[in-house]
Amino acid sequence: MRAIDCLVNVHFGEREQPAWMTKTRDDYFKGPKSMFEPADMSALLDEMDANGVSKAVLMDSLVTPSVTARKFVEAKPDRFVLAMGGVNLLRPVPALRELSAVVNDLPVVYAVVGPSFWGDGQYPPSDAVYYPLYAKCAELDLPLCVNTGIPGPPIPGEVQHPIHLDRVCVRFPELRLCMIHGADPWWEVAIRMLIKYRNLRLMTSAWSPKRLPETLLHFMRTRGAEKIIFASDWPVLRMNRVVPEALGLDLPPEVLDNYLYRNAHEFFFGYHKEQ
Repeated sequence: MRAIDCLVNVHFGEREQPAWMTKTRDDYFKGPKSMFEPADMSALLDEMDANGVSKAVLMDSLVTPSVTARKFVEAKPDRFVLAMGGVNLLRPVPALRELSAVVNDLPVVYAVVGPSFWGDGQYPPSDAVYYPLYAKCAELDLPLCVNTGIPGPPIPGEVQHPIHLDRVCVRFPELRLCMIHGADPWWEVAIRMLIKYRNLRLMTSAWSPKRLPETLLHFMRTRGAEKIIFASDWPVLRMNRVVPEALGLDLPPEVLDNYLYRNAHEFFFGYHKEQ
C-alpha cells in the first residue's frame, strides 16, 4: 500500500486561531483541543510511515508564510512539499509576481483558493477577479485547487457550488484544476463536471472515506478511476483514521491505488522532472 496525502495543515499551532475556527473545531468537527497545537515533525513522519504515506503536501500562504511548513520542507524535502494560498485577487499583479517567485524558489506543487474564505464570500470562481490567477497558473503549469461544497465554518457557501467552475474549464482548458474538500451536497454536479472536463479533478480532503457517497464510489469504480485524489486535511482528520478507512472501501485494488497514490502523483507531481 502506498499513499500521498495532498492536504496537511502544520501551521495551525503557529498562532492563536480566531474564535470562528475554534467554534468550528468544537461544534462542527467535534475535534480535540490538540487540533490547534504546534505540529511535531517526528510524530507526523511516524504517522505517515505507519500508513504508507510517502509524501505530504503542506499548506502555506503568501500573506502569512508558515514557518513550520517551510522548516519541515527544508528538513525533509523528500517527504514534504508545499501548497500556496493567500493570493490577493483584488490586487493581482504584485500577488502573482510573488507567487511566481515563490514557485521558482520553493517546491510548490499547487496553488489554492477558497471562494468562501475571502472577500466575504461574494466572488464565485466564475468571476473575472479570478482570471489573472487562472492565467498565471496555466502559464506556470501549476495546478490550482479550489474549495467546493458547503464549508464547515459559518461563512457563505453558495460561491463554492461546483457549477461555478463550468465556465472556468471552458475558458481555461490548459489549467489543471482540482476541486478540494469534496463537493457536498453537490456531488452529482461535481461528477458530471469531472466527466465533462479532462483537466478537472476532485480531492476528498476533510472527508472521512467511509462517509463518501456511493455515487462517488461508483464513479471511481467506473468512469472516474483517474479523477479522484486522496487527502486527509490533517489534523482535522488524522491519517491514522482516514487511510485505514480508505483501505476498507469497496474498490478494486487498481482503483484504490489510483485514489491513494497514482492520481496525485500524475496530477500534482508528474510534471516535476525529478519525479
